Amino acid sequence: MPNQAEKASVFQSLHNGPDPLIVANPWDAGTASILTALGFQALSTTSGGLAITLGRRDGTASITRDEALANAKSIVDATHLPVAADLENGYGHSPEAVAETIRLAAEAGLVGGSIEDATGDPAGPIYSFEHAVARVAAAAEAARALPFPFMFVARAENYLHGNPDLDDTIRRLQAFEKAGAEVLYAPGITRAEDIRTLCASVKKPVNVLAGLKGAAQFSVAELAALGVRRISVGSALSRAALTAFISASREIKEKGAFTFAAETFSLSEINDLIVKY
Repeated sequence: MPNQAEKASVFQSLHNGPDPLIVANPWDAGTASILTALGFQALSTTSGGLAITLGRRDGTASITRDEALANAKSIVDATHLPVAADLENGYGHSPEAVAETIRLAAEAGLVGGSIEDATGDPAGPIYSFEHAVARVAAAAEAARALPFPFMFVARAENYLHGNPDLDDTIRRLQAFEKAGAEVLYAPGITRAEDIRTLCASVKKPVNVLAGLKGAAQFSVAELAALGVRRISVGSALSRAALTAFISASREIKEKGAFTFAAETFSLSEINDLIVKY
C-alpha cells in the first residue's frame, strides 16, 4: 500500500498526463473496491451518492462534516488509489471553517477535495464574489500547509442553481485560480463552446462533470479536444445503480416477475472484484 504522500504525488501527476484524468465516484467502500478492480486510476466521493445511501435528500445540507469524512475514510481504506472528496461547501460559511475542513480531510487520508461557492440557502444560493474568493483562499492556504500536494478543487456552482452565466462563472474561476486553487470546476456546463471557452480562460486543469444528461454526449477524446484535463461523473454511478434497483423492484411489485435477475452479475463474480487492502 502506498502511503498518503505517495498517493498525493501520483494524483498530482495524473492531472498532467497526456489524456484527461477520469475520476470515478464511489459512494461506499464496496463500490470503491470494485472501481479499483476495474482499473480506474483515482477516486472521489460523491455527496449525492452518500446522501441517498443514508436515506436523505441531496442538496439539502443533510450530511454533516463528520459523516462525510467518515464515509471518505472508509473509501480510502478500501483502495490503494488516490482518493479525493466532494466536500460540498466546506460544512461552514466562514473561511476558517473551510480551512478546517481541508485539514480534517487530509487527516482522513484524502489527497484532494472540492469546495463549492454554493451556500445551501435557497434564498441566496451562491456566496458573494468577495466571500467566495476569501473561502477559496483560506482553503488553498490550508492545502499548501500540508506535507504533501493536496489537489484542492474550487467549484463555481452557478449552473446548478439556475444561473447559467458563463461570464460570471469564468470570473469566479479565474479569481479562484489566483487565490490558489489547483483544479477548477463548474458543474452543469454542458455546451461544447462554453467548455472550450472556460478551459481557454484559465491555466489550471478544468474538471468537467460528465455524469449529467447534457454532458453525456461527449467522449473522453472530445472533452480532451475542448481542453478538459479532468473528468468526473458525480452521483451518476450511484444513480445508474439505483435506476436498475428501482426498475427491478417495480418489475417485482407491478408485474410479479423476476426477469431482471437473468441480467445480473453473480455474487461470485462480484466477490472477485472485492479486494481487501
